[in-house]
Formats: sequence, C-alpha cells, structure tokens
Amino acid sequence: MREMKDSGISWINEIPRNWNVEPIKYSYRLIAGATPESTNVDFWDGDIKWITPADFKTKDVFVSGGSRNLTIEGYKSCSTSMLPIGSIVFSKRAPIGTVAITADKLCTNQGCLGLVEKSGRVLNKFYFYVISIYGEVFNLYGSGTTFKEISANTFANIKLPMPPIQEQKSIVGFLDAKCAEIDALTADIQTQIDILEQYKQSIITEAVTKGLNPDVEMKDSGLKWIGKIPSSWNVMPNKYLMKKKKVICPVYNGEDILSLTMKGVIVRDLDAGGKMPTSFDGYQRLEPGNLLMCLFDIDVTPRCIGLIKQAGLSSPAYSQFELNGMGNAEYYCYYYTMLDNDKTLLHLAKNLRHSLTEDQLGAISVIVPPVQEQKIIADFLDAKCEEIDKVIAAKIEQLAIIDEYKKSLIYEYVTGKKEVPENA
Repeated sequence: MREMKDSGISWINEIPRNWNVEPIKYSYRLIAGATPESTNVDFWDGDIKWITPADFKTKDVFVSGGSRNLTIEGYKSCSTSMLPIGSIVFSKRAPIGTVAITADKLCTNQGCLGLVEKSGRVLNKFYFYVISIYGEVFNLYGSGTTFKEISANTFANIKLPMPPIQEQKSIVGFLDAKCAEIDALTADIQTQIDILEQYKQSIITEAVTKGLNPDVEMKDSGLKWIGKIPSSWNVMPNKYLMKKKKVICPVYNGEDILSLTMKGVIVRDLDAGGKMPTSFDGYQRLEPGNLLMCLFDIDVTPRCIGLIKQAGLSSPAYSQFELNGMGNAEYYCYYYTMLDNDKTLLHLAKNLRHSLTEDQLGAISVIVPPVQEQKIIADFLDAKCEEIDKVIAAKIEQLAIIDEYKKSLIYEYVTGKKEVPENA
C-alpha cells in the first residue's frame, strides 16, 4: 500500500505522497462565453456551433454542438470565444457542475466556462473525471438569489488533485473501461424503463378508447385520433361534460401550493427548491376530484393534465374543470393524458403561445362511455399503472445506486485512494 498524505482539502482528503493539489488556473486558461442579441435574425442559424448548459445536461462525455448556431456576425457581436477540440466545458449556472469535453470547435454562452489546457501537465480526460464528481462541491461556491452561479475567478482558484502525467494516463484508461461497462448497464436499464413507459401508454390508450371487452361491437367515432369505439359509447363536445371552475383565494392562510407535474398534481416542495409565490393575486382554490389543465404552451409543457387529489391553491395560469354526472374525473384524466402524450390537440392551438381557450376546449369532441364503464376502466388502469410504476420505480432506484457506485469508483481513483491494478 502506498504512502498517503493529507491533501489539506476536506472533500479530497488523503492523496498519495507524490501527488499535489493545485488551483485549476495553474493548468487551464478559462474562457467565458456570451450571447448575441436574441432578436437579431442576422446573428443566428449560421455555421458556428454555440452551446449553453442545456446542451450538455446528459451524461455523455462529449458535446459537439447545441440547439442553435451563430452566424459570423453573431459571433463577432459578443464576447464569446472559440474553444478548440478537446477542451473542457463547465456549466457555472443552471445547473452548476455539469461537465463535458468538446468534440468539435465551438463557443458557449455566459452560463459556461471553457477550460483550455496550457501547462502540458494534465490530461483533459483526467480533469473531466475529477470535475464530474464534484458538482455538489462546486455548487457550494455559487452565489446569487435568482439562481446560483460560480464566478470564473472562484472556480479558477479551486484546488484539484494533480498526479504525475503517467499516472493520469493509467487512471483514465482504467476508468474509461470501467465506466463503459457501467454506462452499458445503465443504458440497458433505461431501455427497460422506456419500454415499460411505452407499454403503460399502450394500455391506457387501448382501455380509454376501446374499453375492456375485446369482443364488443365497434363503430367509427368520427374522430381521426381515436378511430373505432364500442357501439354503446357516444361522442359529444367537451363542454357538455365539464365546466371551468375558478374560486379566487382572497387571503393566503397557509394552504398547500399545488403544481401540475409529470407526477400529477402535487404539493410544491419548498425544501427542494420550490419557490413560495411573492404574491397570491389571482391564486385559486382547487378541490379534490376536479381536473387541472395547462392550456398554454401545450407544445412544450411536459404534462398538461392532472387529477386534483387534495385541496390547495394553484397559480392562475392553470385552469380547473369540474365534471358533471356524465363524466368520471379519473377516466378523463387518463383520456387527456393519452392525448397529451402525443400532443394530439396541438393542431388546434393556432396562436404563438400554442394555447387553447376555454371555448376551444369546450368545442373539442370527446368519446363518452357510460359513466359506470368509465369508472370500471379508471379502476382497471389505476391497478395496472400502479403495477407498472412499481417496476419502473425499482429500476430507477437501480440507476441511482449504479450512479452512486460510478461516482464512488471515480473518486477512489482520481484521488489516489486506490491504485490502478497492474494487469488492468
């Protein structure tokens, strides 16, 4: 076992005696990014690759471009700079700590820092591994009220492990092989999750549009996105099933703040970063058993429908709908979830915000099974989706365990607590 010494840094702890810890600025030149004027069409959609933190939020090692490119004019109009191939790019805000290596020449916005090696004493891939495990540490150095950001100067002075170059090469080779195995396992589990999600959606679609009896007589619904439906079912405008309900909250008395998410209508988690409204003007009371809809930006909003299961308050941006005796709220939550998954109603939203008015929603024709059958279908889907969601949750937990193992593995080797085996 090799001799160790105190690194002097709490989150690194001991390192091998022949290693050093050095500020990032000793080995790297830091390059800030910038954004051209967003409204100037002459600055955008050119050939110069330009990225933001959103473009490398994945776990991929390399980033080769972003969702938008700059023109020469756009590039010259701001203070961004080109990064050579193989540079490290680091997100200094929203979120802090995401890291990648450039696979092509590109520039960045102000949310990124480019790291260009200047000393000849460090491998970019080695520092990529080091930086990848310290996101939480870098976040502690951030400041700001609207969002946290770590300054270039602060980042430049953070000390990281510095082994001899030959040992860096050995560590990188070992971690590349091990991480490839881990990433392959992660990808396989993620594929299983995706298949389960697709299976769940197929069950929902089949049940809400065809019912549970495979032998029932069918008829054409007249709705191209639905096709055939059981002959006993009806089709009618949505306005005959539900009406908008808005009860303004005059005074906030400590009620739960509810939000529409992919997990349904849930209590906003203030401890996990959710923000308390600065004003409750226009906030509305929500009642259990009603539907909550987002009728604007339906093209980009991840989930536009949810079932309200507890009382609380919501932003006036949402619309609450109460169903009459012909509609079961649970069934129509599944029905509109099905439409939302494929953004089926997007073609009806003609304005720039891709919004539906209450009248437009009311005019949309929907299928109407007998109300008792609606309940039977909803109960069936509750049970089936719960089964599938339990399996998905177990696989997501697997992914979390694997991710922690990967981080631990990287930490042990990039800080020298474990040596690369000679036969590795």
